Amino acid sequence: MANQLTTSPQVPETGVADLGLFGKPLFQDPGARALARVGVVDVGSNSVRLVVFDGAARSPAYFYNEKIMCALGSGMAETGHLSPSGRARALSAMRRFKALADGMGLSELSVVATAAVRDASDGRDFCDEVQRETGLRIWVIDGEEEARLSAQGVLLGWPGAYGLVCDIGGSSMELAEISGGRVGRRVTSHLGPLKLREMKGGAKARHSHIKDVMLALADKMGAQRDRLFLVGGSWRAIARIDMYRRGYPLHVLHEYRMTPRAVSATVAFIKNADLEELRAACGVSSSRMALVPYAAEVLARLVKTFRPKDIALSSYGIREGMLYEQMPQRLRDRDPLIEACRFAEDKDARMPGFGKILNQFILPLFKSAPASRKRLVKAACLLHDVSWRAHPDYRAEVCFDNATRANLGGLKHTERVFLGLALLHRYSNKRENSRFADLYEMIDEKSRSDAEILGKAMRFGAMLWMTNDAARGELRWFPKKKLLQFRLTPDMVPLYGEVAEARLTSLASSLGAQVDVKTVNPS
Repeated sequence: MANQLTTSPQVPETGVADLGLFGKPLFQDPGARALARVGVVDVGSNSVRLVVFDGAARSPAYFYNEKIMCALGSGMAETGHLSPSGRARALSAMRRFKALADGMGLSELSVVATAAVRDASDGRDFCDEVQRETGLRIWVIDGEEEARLSAQGVLLGWPGAYGLVCDIGGSSMELAEISGGRVGRRVTSHLGPLKLREMKGGAKARHSHIKDVMLALADKMGAQRDRLFLVGGSWRAIARIDMYRRGYPLHVLHEYRMTPRAVSATVAFIKNADLEELRAACGVSSSRMALVPYAAEVLARLVKTFRPKDIALSSYGIREGMLYEQMPQRLRDRDPLIEACRFAEDKDARMPGFGKILNQFILPLFKSAPASRKRLVKAACLLHDVSWRAHPDYRAEVCFDNATRANLGGLKHTERVFLGLALLHRYSNKRENSRFADLYEMIDEKSRSDAEILGKAMRFGAMLWMTNDAARGELRWFPKKKLLQFRLTPDMVPLYGEVAEARLTSLASSLGAQVDVKTVNPS
């Protein structure tokens, strides 16, 4: 199959074209504002879900998210048509979703249906019934289009991602390659756990079937040795179980990483576990857990066949891909993390726009840091004041909690902890005796030190301006001399009181530096 790329030109994996420039946030652009609230419905083989996106269009918040487990594809292997009970539940769900959309003032809902509806003999009849009852038109997409949209959902979170996207539903599994922000080859198969559960011949026949289909997929897709992105509810359930097995402290599925060895261990763990006990311990629904053993067999063979270098969970899939489809290219090329932080500052900070000044003030301390670290410095400066309404006694913890658990794209788990720790130190000099202590260990000592320095620098810098005017003070850092110099203009002297001085001293202590304060005339 020819490798035909279909989306955006290549951008860096971080999605950051120039860390030195802020530019105009695109969610203020009229074209982006048109995407501020977008409703999509995904009619799958196992579930029907409504998602309404809201907020910064490049990194949208979930204004509303509801899933109903309908099992439309249950029994199709024998009957060839949609499950009657599932069809009734799905129709009821569509009526509800249409009423919700009307109540939210959405002008329209984009509705797509995947494997169950496209394969069922009565799929078209079901779509016609939904349109008669609700006025909603269902777009039935083929497997390759499903693969493309799911891959675009991954690109929403990782703008320049490369690797293999695997989206598993109830009745099908799709693969798509992504490279440089583009979608390449893509294929579909019937390796969905609902279909596998209904196969004749028992485990031996099922394993042989999975192996044969996977080899055929590998022949079509070619070598795929980069990252494997997992999309779909069954993969998320397996990731939850992997977290439980490992005792992993951060329960955020998006960007959760697994190694091929961990996948093998978790597949064996599932095989030997009491599924009901495991379901209760991991918070997985009964209907989902019933499919997990079949999905685990597929995942084991997928990893063995394609041998990815690492594996990442993506909470973004076909629904996010539908949103990405509507974005102008200039919006796609933006960094989802920075756009989300800009939006949060604009919405919640006391002085929107001050994050830019604070970032410029602090950057001399990170002059030699890599671009990935400077990106986090920028994000922290934009977020430094968005939790100011929290009670002072809990503000530091609220900051950490928000950063590590917020719905942010383009952010590794270790980066979440770094960002959270920096924001914690924005409001507190100390981090000991915190309920988050087990999360601190996810990053190395150098990163913990850098986060503390960043937080204390924000804590100090926030005292020096009460407007968004250009900076009138300057930090200079001489690492070889271990000297931290603070230069301020005469009109800033009244702002440099004893509390500000104490905060500067605390920052210098974290740097292991001496302080030199100079009053200079503005140039």
